[in-house]
Amino acid sequence: MIYDLLIIGAGPAGLIASIYASRYKLNNLVLGKTLGGELALASKVENYPGIISLSGLALAEQIAKQVFLLGGKILYREVVQLLKSPEGFLAVVSPTEKYQGKVVIVATGSERRRLNIPGEKELIGKGVSYCTTCDAPFYKGKRVAVIGGADAAVTGAIHTAEFASLVYLIYRGQQLRAEPIWLEEIEKLIKADKIKVIYQTNLKEILSQAQVAKLKAETDSKASAQLVGGVKLDNPYEGSEILPLDGVFIEIGGVPGTSLVQPLGVVLDERGYVKVNEQMETNISGLFCAGDMVDKTVMKQAITAMASGAIAAASAYKHLKGQIAPPIRGI
Repeated sequence: MIYDLLIIGAGPAGLIASIYASRYKLNNLVLGKTLGGELALASKVENYPGIISLSGLALAEQIAKQVFLLGGKILYREVVQLLKSPEGFLAVVSPTEKYQGKVVIVATGSERRRLNIPGEKELIGKGVSYCTTCDAPFYKGKRVAVIGGADAAVTGAIHTAEFASLVYLIYRGQQLRAEPIWLEEIEKLIKADKIKVIYQTNLKEILSQAQVAKLKAETDSKASAQLVGGVKLDNPYEGSEILPLDGVFIEIGGVPGTSLVQPLGVVLDERGYVKVNEQMETNISGLFCAGDMVDKTVMKQAITAMASGAIAAASAYKHLKGQIAPPIRGI
């Protein structure tokens, strides 16, 4: 079977692309490793229109229902290779599982960099977050840490300080690397005792409440093994390598998910994001990209990813109907 449109990525951009493609009566298939992508990691979403409060995964499930209702299909498969074919494009899942499409939208996102330390994976969504914009409001009156020292971490710490009682900014370097305006802002919050910066320090482990209680030889029947309770540092702070916390925000950048499109010769910008025009076209005819992986998406949020997915679907429809000229090479 040859689909009108293959959509690679089951995050916000890919799901919305499917909804719009179905409304354009395009036979489309979404291929994604997991439902929701990075959105699924958000413990709560409260900045999405019409939704008061919902987990990221629950929101993705709601959107997926709409995909199915309109006739779209979702297969939870990881595409390992994308090839040009006489029919258009070939998405390879395995040597025996391949999918054909006349045109393709790739929306494989931008994966947040992980620390890859003990406790991190186990406590994601249980006090470990990669999005201060998404989750900071849930830590009112709490003590949290933001990990990193560049713009994302510094602005994240500033934002989180609006809610938390105290924010520790933990950075492995000796000097923060944010823009001057953010350094001025954070200095004000440091003087107000809202933020404390811990330099030349790395996290060795993220600990649960139960682990912290045990290490401190405390008896606490309410200490949970499923919620963040603190971190272990490689450089003791105020005489202790254990820093009790209610949450940990990891803001050490992201990696655009471009591994499928690079072998096709797609043009990237200097940061590694896919260059597209206003129609989400790449320099490869029939190949569109959307979401956090493209250079046009400045604000890495679900709502902006969805907008680009909708635009990509509309452009794919026009391309199939011959209503637009082939993209200019080297966009």
